[in-house]
Amino acid sequence: MENTTNNATPQVPPTMNPQGQQNAPYAVATLVLGILSLTTGCLGAGLICGIIGAVLGSKGFAAYNVNPSLYKGKGMLQAGKIMSIIGIVFGALSLIWLIIAAAAGLAYFEWIMNLMGL
Repeated sequence: MENTTNNATPQVPPTMNPQGQQNAPYAVATLVLGILSLTTGCLGAGLICGIIGAVLGSKGFAAYNVNPSLYKGKGMLQAGKIMSIIGIVFGALSLIWLIIAAAAGLAYFEWIMNLMGL
């Protein structure tokens, strides 16, 4: 009797083999910085992490687009860059809010001092 089962695995070209691919450059760093920029968006760290994450994401996309068959992790780059941009917006809004609140607090303090005659 012949053995009809085929135990051989199909050959995949090395450039298309997901096991041989590495993550896109800066993909993990962009994702981590994007998450940090969202979680610390109302602090100054959110703005800083967002800017760094967006820059690294752009560099990662540039390297990925040169030869996409060498890399995996385009989704990590996209998610990290989007979160970084949202973190930049949150950080900028919170910075504007802090400036407005500080100016209002100073004006209130001066008003109270004038009211007291000091």
